[in-house]
Amino acid sequence: MKRIVILISLLSLFSCEDKPVLLPQVDHTVLSKIEDHSPIYMFFKTEGKDTLVDVNRRNSISSTNWIFNIDKRLPLRLVIPELIKLQAKKEGSAHKSATSENYFSYSDSIQKQLAFIPFTKLNFTLEKPKFGVHINFAKNSTVFVNAVEVKKEDLKTYLSHLPSDKPLHFNYCFDQNSSYGNFVKELVFAQTNGLQVESIFVY
Repeated sequence: MKRIVILISLLSLFSCEDKPVLLPQVDHTVLSKIEDHSPIYMFFKTEGKDTLVDVNRRNSISSTNWIFNIDKRLPLRLVIPELIKLQAKKEGSAHKSATSENYFSYSDSIQKQLAFIPFTKLNFTLEKPKFGVHINFAKNSTVFVNAVEVKKEDLKTYLSHLPSDKPLHFNYCFDQNSSYGNFVKELVFAQTNGLQVESIFVY
């Protein structure tokens, strides 16, 4: 594995092979250390007026934990299809370990350290959900539950009091043009506030 140089600064610059990856910044650490891991990179790239994603997974080993280092500027419409493909590739590998996990990396803006959040069990879908409770995270950090605006700090309580005569299925939804950086902030918020996130819809 090539040496990885990490610089936690105001820009949260992560570099590999002289290519920069601007990591998302969040004010909370979910995990601070991952053992036995391989890196995967998604670089922000432009060609003319087009934004592209440049994926580097040359050093990934299926039997290890995978750490995804993804540029926060990339829109979800480019990131999610690559995540779906890479997850499927790892799951289909004969060398995959039953205990290996997938993690997003980000920068803890308070502790000034590299942090990680697991997403192995998340299911990503590139369409609008057809049933269940729709929890939409807008690009300005506003949250709507079935089109009703809800304060983020009240979200868990609001969801727990929704009337239903059967178990509810919660769908976490994001605009396809939302940034990956904003997505990670909301994912950390959900996991650290006791919200059960299983299905992510991007459309």
